[in-house]
Amino acid sequence: MEQELGIVKWIWLIPLLPFLAAGLTALMRKEQRQPAQALVIGAMSISFLLSCCMLAKVLTHSHGEETFRKVVNFVWFTSGAATHLELGFVLDSLSALMLIVVSLVGLVIFIFSIGYMDEDENAARFFTFLSLFAGSMLGLVIANSLLLLFMFWELVGLSSYILIGFWYFKPSAAAAAKKAFIVTRVGDIGFFFGLLMLFYATGTSILFNQVASGAIQTAGLHRIEAVGILHESFFGLQLAIPFAVLLALMIFCGAAGKSGQFPLHVWLPDAMEGPTPVSALIHAATMVAAGVFLVARMYPVFELHGGDALKVVAIIGAFTALMAAVIGCAQFDIKRILAYSTVSQLGYMMMALGVGGYVAGMFHLFTHAFFKALLFLGAGSIIHACHHEQDIRNMGGLLKKMPVTAWSYLIGTGALCGIFPLAGFWSKDDILLDAFYSANVPYNIPFFFGTAAAILTAFYMTRQCIYVFFGEMRGSHLHPHESRAVMTIPLCLLAGASVLVGVLYGWPSIGGAKIHHFLAPERSAPPFQWRFAAVMMLPALVGILAGYLVYWRSRSRLKGLEPMEKLLGASGFAPIYRAIQNKFYFDEIYDATVVAFNGWLARAADIVDRIVIDGLIWILGVAVRALSILSQWMDDSGINRGFDEACEGIRDASASNRAIIQTGALQRYLKFLAAGVAVLFLILVLL
Repeated sequence: MEQELGIVKWIWLIPLLPFLAAGLTALMRKEQRQPAQALVIGAMSISFLLSCCMLAKVLTHSHGEETFRKVVNFVWFTSGAATHLELGFVLDSLSALMLIVVSLVGLVIFIFSIGYMDEDENAARFFTFLSLFAGSMLGLVIANSLLLLFMFWELVGLSSYILIGFWYFKPSAAAAAKKAFIVTRVGDIGFFFGLLMLFYATGTSILFNQVASGAIQTAGLHRIEAVGILHESFFGLQLAIPFAVLLALMIFCGAAGKSGQFPLHVWLPDAMEGPTPVSALIHAATMVAAGVFLVARMYPVFELHGGDALKVVAIIGAFTALMAAVIGCAQFDIKRILAYSTVSQLGYMMMALGVGGYVAGMFHLFTHAFFKALLFLGAGSIIHACHHEQDIRNMGGLLKKMPVTAWSYLIGTGALCGIFPLAGFWSKDDILLDAFYSANVPYNIPFFFGTAAAILTAFYMTRQCIYVFFGEMRGSHLHPHESRAVMTIPLCLLAGASVLVGVLYGWPSIGGAKIHHFLAPERSAPPFQWRFAAVMMLPALVGILAGYLVYWRSRSRLKGLEPMEKLLGASGFAPIYRAIQNKFYFDEIYDATVVAFNGWLARAADIVDRIVIDGLIWILGVAVRALSILSQWMDDSGINRGFDEACEGIRDASASNRAIIQTGALQRYLKFLAAGVAVLFLILVLL
């Protein structure tokens, strides 16, 4: 068995090493910054090398229509003679791809963090939490059991809570951490129910090789289909829901929470309160990618019953992509703009999966990890150089002052917008191509929403770049300078990756066909069309041109009322702009509904606790006190008095008898003895 597995038998080391590094650095003092950094980066480097070996194993052993797939399972516990629960790890094309994304992007972010956190006295602890976060995500992507995946899933949520609220002394950071934890838990409840439903339907230990992904064991899927239609009554309405569709949607709840899909997207922009490397890690390689990965891992389950669940995924993804792109057009915090960009791109990925573009969605996750990490780290370099200023209205002219950061950031912007031949161009083109040819959703809604989102993405990124890199510096208190090499080298590496991935994808002998065959050789894909690709670059060009026309002439006067607000205000659309700027009031709506309802329930529970429950306890206390008094009276007046009087009677009778019997006269004692002997003799004679 070990000879068959080869290096795969060591796959468990990939998440274990960051976990060990996190545990060891947690024992270090905060003054031991450099040893902690070296240990964490060293562990992540070894995990990356092992991930490369795993990818090489998959590439060299995939032949024909079947991809390489090896599992390492172990019995977690046994109940009875025959029942046992297995957990395990799996290596296939999907997990190999995700291992490279998480380990490589994570390693680059770790190195960048050395420079970004150099002034923070708790930097050693920061690296502890980063390592815990990375280990959790690495374990998640190689888990061969939905139960084990769920365990790592919750560890990812815990790690994000710790890192978002790392600067806990800031009330906004503490609130953002709690918001992220609570909102994602809402989705996780649905995910947990989906896990229980899957276990109920299949009767297995929920191993992926028994249920979904890769070389599918169709028996598990047949058992899910065999459950049939669920008939439920909901507020008097009789509903008929296919079990397979409900199961998929429950799993999607968890994915929507982690990947910031509408309506659970509200935590993601607030997560910017954490240090910028945390934002990069969450938005590029770890937490938000987990939701998309989950849908991809369970994709055969989503395809059951005609793919009805995928229609929901496509619609929610398309709406999320467009909604977040609109909101991003009116934000001024450099990190929040990127945060809404992440929400929009995650919507793209979900939309791709929903319209059947499995490979396009996963490839966009791959490319997005590089250029979004580049953009966030670039934003971190800018914030660090501008003394933690994040408002783009106070920036300007940084192209001259920070050329390395600026040019790498512009490359990331081009990749995000979909400019040829950068990585984002190919993956976004594949998504729109799949959406265009898909008949999964009526009226081609995903395609039109995706196209509109592409225009807006190019618009708000052009707007941001003009604000930040061109014109004159508008913040008189800022004196920016280029960041240190430990921060700019990771930017250059990620910029190179954003270019290289695009070039390799477009290379005829490597290209998209090879990647498609690597991820899903059993699935067909729409043929690549240069004419379609050229047309699909028009949305990016239109968005860039619109951003240029609106903002370029005012690039030196952008501190006051911004040009788009002037345009919309002059056209009578000022309320629309304010709604966009206020994120369509989602937070206010939630505060007025969900949060208010929760507060009402809390107050009602407090009233019930203080008045009803405490009142009942007081009444019971009075009753118990009265009973105790009555019991004491009965004890003193009845039982004790009767016992005492009986004892007195016995004592008095004993005294009287003692005076008669115990006189000390020997003759009397002999008389009593003789009388006793006579009585005994009569008894013996008579009986």
